[in-house]
Amino acid sequence: MKFRVERDALADAVAWTAKSLPSRPSVPVLAGVMLRVTDSRLQVSGFDYEVSSQVTVDVQADADGAALVSGRLLAEITKALPAKPVDIAAVGSHLELVCGSARFTLPTMPVEDYPSLPEMPSSAGTVDAAAFAAAVAQVAIAAGRDETLPMMTGVRIELNGSTMAMLATDRYRLAMREMEWNPDDPEISLNSLVPAKTLNDTAKTLGPLGGSVILALAQGNAGEGMIGFAGGTRRTTSRLLDGANYPPVRSLFPASSNAQAQVGVAALVEVVRRVALVAERTTPVLLSFSEDGLVVEAGGTEEARASEAMEATFTGEALTIGFNPQYLIDGLQNLGSPNAILSFVDAFKPAVISPASENGEIVPGYRYLIMPIRVTR
Repeated sequence: MKFRVERDALADAVAWTAKSLPSRPSVPVLAGVMLRVTDSRLQVSGFDYEVSSQVTVDVQADADGAALVSGRLLAEITKALPAKPVDIAAVGSHLELVCGSARFTLPTMPVEDYPSLPEMPSSAGTVDAAAFAAAVAQVAIAAGRDETLPMMTGVRIELNGSTMAMLATDRYRLAMREMEWNPDDPEISLNSLVPAKTLNDTAKTLGPLGGSVILALAQGNAGEGMIGFAGGTRRTTSRLLDGANYPPVRSLFPASSNAQAQVGVAALVEVVRRVALVAERTTPVLLSFSEDGLVVEAGGTEEARASEAMEATFTGEALTIGFNPQYLIDGLQNLGSPNAILSFVDAFKPAVISPASENGEIVPGYRYLIMPIRVTR
């Protein structure tokens, strides 16, 4: 294998592929990226039996072939190279990389020991790349991080006709985003549970490329399914989580509210951040709403207290409700709107945060539900 490639194209391809490699692989070859050259095209691939990544780059090839090298080391090297063309050649059990006057020799691993990448499932449809990336970011923040509850670490994707819904919850908050997409089958009705981290990383990478993302889904037995995403020259596959017993979380959204507040997102985020400085890790911030506006307060056990008043338009009976400050900030920052509407049933039931239009109405599409923390005063 011998080829020449532009430094930026190589660095981007290797960095993207290496990002999803396991930090502690079960077998050494899974820490590698596969470089394979055929017909003046370089395929850079990574696979850990759960997630596969592959990107194609045009190169000037002198000889076809394949080599397997440490992904993280190659990513660090290509990122640090000068802005000049890169010559790469496989020589015996080593890979030689030359860029300008910089020269690296890296050990290779046996290509024949590397597992075959899974095939992309069949296409289910396409979705706008930028809109998809924004929607995934809004939902993935609410997914759980506790690997002992794998179901909660996923984003549930529900495909019904031309509507795509994404939901995620860690049991303390719930995010839901609905959007239009272009299904291959207008009668499609599929649900799948995708690992949130994989989905977020993939969408974040494909979003800036523009155009459309192909969504590919294979339905096997529960938990055995596979999902694929392709955009530009990049493709990713991921094993699905077993979502057979995923809770009916949509029913958590209240059918109606008894009180509503409209607030400026940036202002509320600033105030919550300031006031929460005196709050300990498990201490909520208290939001007291009345027709006079909003007062945000918090206190630690060492008698440190903080409060700040701010403008808010409020309708309903005055109420005081406590929230985890970080969960509240996460929901506000991902609204994609300068103003938010907070809807309440009472101080002990979940509140719903929605983006607000310029005339003060709820914009449909995104909802973020947050559980209150009971406070004794």
